[in-house]
Amino acid sequence: MSQEALKNYKEDFLLLLEAGFIAVNAADEDSAVKLFKAAEVLKPESTFPKVGFGYMHLCKLELKQAIAAFKEVLAREPDNEMAKTFMSICMTMIPNEVSAGEKSLEELSKSDDSNIKKLATMALDFAEKFIKKAPSPLQPQQPKQKTK
Repeated sequence: MSQEALKNYKEDFLLLLEAGFIAVNAADEDSAVKLFKAAEVLKPESTFPKVGFGYMHLCKLELKQAIAAFKEVLAREPDNEMAKTFMSICMTMIPNEVSAGEKSLEELSKSDDSNIKKLATMALDFAEKFIKKAPSPLQPQQPKQKTK
């Protein structure tokens, strides 16, 4: 498709992104990939589609791939709080990176963006209640001993 033809669809960029996130939440990976790639074609300079791909990996618990996507975004936009928050959430699920993830989420919970603040606070609460609570990767459950 020519650049001239693409101009007709530039206004659909945000719709494609939003539909991509909806597809991720509906566990429709095929559609999500196609929607994020279409958004990339319309605005190759935007980091939002890459955040979408990272989010897709996060939802599938493919944490290394998700972190790689978020790091790519942060290399281009160091102040991208959405990418920082999602990456920090990933880090809280990796045993040797929990503390760093929590520290980052604590900083993000002071964001001026109410949505980032809310997400970071919820992620901290989740980490405290479920990730750090035994049995977890941080504190493996002790095998029960049989009593006679």
